Amino acid sequence: MSTSLGERRRHRGFPWLLMLSLLLLVAAVALLINELVGFSRREQQLPAGISVAGINISRLNERDAVARWERAYAEPVELLYPSEAGAQLILLYPDQVGWRISSESMLADALELGEQGGGFWRRFIDYLLGIEQIVSRDIPLNADYQENTLRAYLEDIAARYDKPPGSASYDLQALVVYPGNSGNTLDVASAINRVDAALRSAVARAVDLPTLAVNTQALRLDALRELIIALLDDKGFIYDGVNTVASVYILDLRGGEEISILGDVAFSAASTIKVPIMVEYFRSLSTPPTNDEAWLLANSLLCSNNSSSNLIMEIIGGGDIFRGLRRVSDTAQALSISNTYITAPFYLGVAGQQLGSIQAPATAPNPNFDTEADPFNQTTAEDMGALFNLIYDCAHYNSGLALALPGAVTQRECRQMLELGSANDLLRLLQGGIPSGVRISHKNGWIADSVGDAGVVYSPNGNHYVISVFLWERSEFQDYQKLWSLVEEISRAAWNYFNPQAPLLQPRADTPLTAQECEGNYLPPAPDYVNLDDINGWRRN
Repeated sequence: MSTSLGERRRHRGFPWLLMLSLLLLVAAVALLINELVGFSRREQQLPAGISVAGINISRLNERDAVARWERAYAEPVELLYPSEAGAQLILLYPDQVGWRISSESMLADALELGEQGGGFWRRFIDYLLGIEQIVSRDIPLNADYQENTLRAYLEDIAARYDKPPGSASYDLQALVVYPGNSGNTLDVASAINRVDAALRSAVARAVDLPTLAVNTQALRLDALRELIIALLDDKGFIYDGVNTVASVYILDLRGGEEISILGDVAFSAASTIKVPIMVEYFRSLSTPPTNDEAWLLANSLLCSNNSSSNLIMEIIGGGDIFRGLRRVSDTAQALSISNTYITAPFYLGVAGQQLGSIQAPATAPNPNFDTEADPFNQTTAEDMGALFNLIYDCAHYNSGLALALPGAVTQRECRQMLELGSANDLLRLLQGGIPSGVRISHKNGWIADSVGDAGVVYSPNGNHYVISVFLWERSEFQDYQKLWSLVEEISRAAWNYFNPQAPLLQPRADTPLTAQECEGNYLPPAPDYVNLDDINGWRRN
């Protein structure tokens, strides 16, 4: 029996099976640990196919992923401002406008997507089976900046690169005012939208800045003022001199803009004072004028007949010419044409003429210039222009003179005043500076050392305007060729400004040497032919 037991002990040997099992178990555990380590490393990476704000962050760890998108969105945005010399490149760095990315929230969203493949062990099993989790998702950008700072940045670009329209220029020969070249300006509102899109894009980070064309600056009457002064200088007429003075007033009847070149200087009114006389005559009427009264008006205004004008003032004064003089001057003061008056009758040089004068009203013309104005009969270019404006507004809108003299002057009477002035066809002065056939209602006057003309020009394009021009030159005898041509050139410059589509590029060649005679030409031949509603009707019949 003892022998049998010893043999059994000798035959038991080394536990190979156990050792093999243990080795396999250890290998399995090691393999599991290795796979767990590999899996854990992969778990620290973001899933394949995921992107944040357009940036691919597949299989990147959290730190590298955040660095990648922050680096991409820190790149400058290229701003291209267009110009004639080529686009101007401006680099906008995002931090200049307070750009901030919420990386924490975007990373959290990305990590959350990585956990959508199931629990830890489910994902581990997929890992062991070689099943790769692919998440085809893009986490939207979560970022912001200071829009006011961006606006200020763009406005600074506009201040540096915008091209304003050019200033107006003029041609002294053609007497034409030209607008300046057009310009451009940055469209800041649209630019903000484009820059915003570029800041939020990882790829499209170049912006063509939008600009708006700035049309040529609207021509203003100041440009015409400069042209007229340059014209006078070019002709050797010092407009603000000691021995010469030019006074010009122009009013745009459509837009209301006006210019005045020494328009408040006192001049001898001469026959232009017959416009206030006409106004006061209509004011004094209680019934429409008779044919004889209309004939007197036509002789006074068209032919500048002094005896007719004196008779009208006598009628206004109820038989007393001095009372009539006072009424004319008082009405001028009431209409705020306060530098205009007549205090003595027109001198006729006939036997029995009643001479004398009334006291002149207080006036306040420009004290810096002395044109040696007639002490009994004065006006200014501004006053005459303002009076024609009042008549025009009354005739066309039932305002102006009708409101200034309520109940005393009607709209029809104002239309008759302008109608009467439109027959003043002397073919020179203001009329000589506009095309033949254009309607102008005006009144002129001249004496030895001065000439004046004022009225309304009816442009065919609707750009009607008031123009009043007075010139003085110290002299015993007026140089008609010089002064009258200057009035016509000033008139032509104004016409070209208001009628750019049909300018007079050269002085008219059809004007007579002197003014056309009134009688036998544009004065109705007899009282029965005077129609104040159609003053030229007799010429067409």
